[in-house]
Amino acid sequence: MSSIPSLLRDRIAATPDAEAYRVPADDGWTSLTWTEVGERVRGLALGLAELGAGPGRRVSILCSTRLEWILSDLAVLATGAATTTIYPSNTAAESAFVITDSGSTIVIAENDDQVAKIRSVQKELPDVTHVVVIDGSASDDGWVITLDSLSGSGQERDYDAMIGAIGSDDLATLIYTSGTTGRPKGVELTHDNWLYAAGSVRELDLISSADLHFLWLPLSHSFGKLLEVVMIDIGVPTAIDGRLDKIADNLGVLQPTFMAAAPRIFEKIHNTVAATQQREGGLKLRIFNWARESGIRVSRARQRGAAIPLTTRAEYALADRLVFSKLRARFGGRVRFFISGAAPLSKDIAEFFDAAGLPILEGYGLTESSAGSFLNHPDTVKFGTVGPPLPGTQVRIAEDGEVLIGGRGIMRGYHGLPEETAQALEDGWLHTGDIGELDSEGRLSITDRKKELIKTSGGKYVAPTYLEGRIKAACPYVSHVFVHGDRRNYVTALVTLDMDVVKPWAEAESLPADAGALREHPRMLEEVDKAIKQVNADQASYATIKKFAILAEDFTVETGELTPSLKIKRKAVEERHGETLDSFYA
Repeated sequence: MSSIPSLLRDRIAATPDAEAYRVPADDGWTSLTWTEVGERVRGLALGLAELGAGPGRRVSILCSTRLEWILSDLAVLATGAATTTIYPSNTAAESAFVITDSGSTIVIAENDDQVAKIRSVQKELPDVTHVVVIDGSASDDGWVITLDSLSGSGQERDYDAMIGAIGSDDLATLIYTSGTTGRPKGVELTHDNWLYAAGSVRELDLISSADLHFLWLPLSHSFGKLLEVVMIDIGVPTAIDGRLDKIADNLGVLQPTFMAAAPRIFEKIHNTVAATQQREGGLKLRIFNWARESGIRVSRARQRGAAIPLTTRAEYALADRLVFSKLRARFGGRVRFFISGAAPLSKDIAEFFDAAGLPILEGYGLTESSAGSFLNHPDTVKFGTVGPPLPGTQVRIAEDGEVLIGGRGIMRGYHGLPEETAQALEDGWLHTGDIGELDSEGRLSITDRKKELIKTSGGKYVAPTYLEGRIKAACPYVSHVFVHGDRRNYVTALVTLDMDVVKPWAEAESLPADAGALREHPRMLEEVDKAIKQVNADQASYATIKKFAILAEDFTVETGELTPSLKIKRKAVEERHGETLDSFYA
């Protein structure tokens, strides 16, 4: 096949009556077959074509993760146009930039609130002919029309001919990198980029049509988009619900066999479990700590390839029955593995989940490499690595330690930015900006971002994300950690609290239940200090954190301190909290 629409057509022909998607409904969940998906995509595509979508055009989608995002995306692609993705959390100005820079002429918006956002910058969008709203009302001036009305138009066009005209090198997606620094750049990804990435995952033989995939990740992000194409390629049914506050409930109800997530989700699960046990204390806490230690011993033995003594196996079986089996049941009882990407996963978190019989397969890729370039395999998973390259992906390490990637998954370039494209694709390799190394088995370890390494005034290099992950794993009450010290004489940290986890503990301990008061309380400071000292014990003196402060508010996407994929925007944090950071060195 030469395109994503032709991939969908092949999937429908192969398994027409199999379940494709499962979505929330008033009375639970309802399903669509691949045939039903194909019919809905066809109607939307013909309607979009009537509005002017087609080869060489772009259509922006401003919507959270839901079935209609996928149907709209597939419909846009079927016209020969390319999809431009916009995070629903983007401001009106940020959305306007993406729409105008990409040259989008149609915007598909989730609801009236998102339409209002676009309407507020309408004067800046002279090329946008229509806004199509999924859950909302049409406007009197005809600029806004509904998705339902769209799907009933355009029936005179030849749908199969539209699909047949799409070439593998045609632009499929424009994804604007959220970026921890600088202005977003539009990454141009072709149909072949996505088909290669999906096919390489299929070659790993990790999943099959017998699985159930739970998808909540932002489809505006390349990781979510890759999962969309992979599931079509393999024919895996996908349950879709982008509401973050429903993840835990959905896992229990749906009983999926695998789910992908950013590390922050696994950190939050780990911290919630650990804090609950600490709050209950007594015998339950002792049993939990004993089970955790037993499980981690077994996990580390497996990592070394060492034999596990009979007595240790018996102890672990008891720990599993008393503790870990209950944790797995909370996730539906059928999870074979999780997949982690978008940011580094702490080795401590990976060990805990592995001990519980819930292995996390960490992977690695950039938007510029179609999201998927490396992935651990269940049989050979190595914590602290992102696994070997996917089939067909080439990798080499530059003299300065930067990871370089080659292969069919590499982007066509940055939209309208030839100089930046040439720099990123120098010598035919994608320069990732990440520092890493390969082990004897070809597995890649990412040590840090090339531009984010801290160089102290003493000339020593420190990897901040490594320290941040360790601290978050060591203290269940911590939400985010920002390690600072570039060109300073020692390393310091800003810490934010996860109030969902902290509040029950604080109330049980008769402590203030709001972050503003709690941040300076001796008990809270003691808990964070204990975690930092635990992490410092394993570090060279120049890499130890000498001072820290707990902030009154968490980092969020809305305040500009996190990217939509929940990575810290380091420059934004330094600017917003510069006074606090400077006080560490006064």
